[in-house]
Amino acid sequence: MKYYAHHGHKDFILCLGHRADAVKNYFLNYNECISNDFVLSGGGKSLELFNSDIHDWRITFADTGIDSNIGQRLKVVEKYLQGEEEFLANYSDGLTDLPLPQQIEHFRQQGKIASFLCVRPNLSYHLVSLQEGNSGIVSGIRAISDGSVRINGGFFIFKHKIFDYIGDGEELVNGPLHRLMDEKQLIGYPYDGFWTSMDTFKDKQRLESLWGTGAAPWEVWKGSGHVLS
Repeated sequence: MKYYAHHGHKDFILCLGHRADAVKNYFLNYNECISNDFVLSGGGKSLELFNSDIHDWRITFADTGIDSNIGQRLKVVEKYLQGEEEFLANYSDGLTDLPLPQQIEHFRQQGKIASFLCVRPNLSYHLVSLQEGNSGIVSGIRAISDGSVRINGGFFIFKHKIFDYIGDGEELVNGPLHRLMDEKQLIGYPYDGFWTSMDTFKDKQRLESLWGTGAAPWEVWKGSGHVLS
């Protein structure tokens, strides 16, 4: 959310499901003193923050169901997007230093309905090729990151018309995005800068270690990444 706010997007809709109470309580009890420098004076009667995080944010907390898939979570919050010609969406498990204004500009130039970030997978696995037949002879092995394979990075831009493509119960990718692809209304935005996801406890440890250095690439609001106005 700080990433989006840094680029001027401060109106958020949170599609809540599992542990929605934890997310709500986090913001209801949010203390900006924890994440910002401040001066305390007057025996604790005066508090001066040097920076502020969320004072100008607008956050809608929407209960979209514990078992809902991505497509259905979007459908539930459609009512909160009335009048919006386009909007941004995110899986919320990825971090990047992507220059967001460039992706938005590319999307608008193309005039399509949907765009998503295309990145190289940050996996340590290897792609294996086998000879034809059932011998199991390996004919090739290479790191996934060394090839031309790209994955969906989870940073989306949609026109409001996306809701016309999402049917009842449909997941976002399997139905709607495939229909958009067939109609040539889906574009990918390739990016080879920093991108990573946090899907496992090991990922969490790695990212917390990187954050602890004070130079995490995704913290563009600190000037460690691309800063565009």
